[in-house]
Amino acid sequence: MNANVGGIDRALRIVVGIVLFALFFVLEGNARYLGLLGLVMLATGIFRFCPAYTLLGVNTCPMKKG
Repeated sequence: MNANVGGIDRALRIVVGIVLFALFFVLEGNARYLGLLGLVMLATGIFRFCPAYTLLGVNTCPMKKG
């Protein structure tokens, strides 16, 4: 797994993930399960890897200078 999620993208994913996951505890009924989508955003931000980016050929991570 090569990192394909860059800095700003990573920060946004983590923030949005936390907000969405918080909805799980705030909403009632079946709508609360939409908050679990926040775990996906949070995981892709933490691990810096997005499987959808791989499929689409997108890479927001800057190239490493050697």
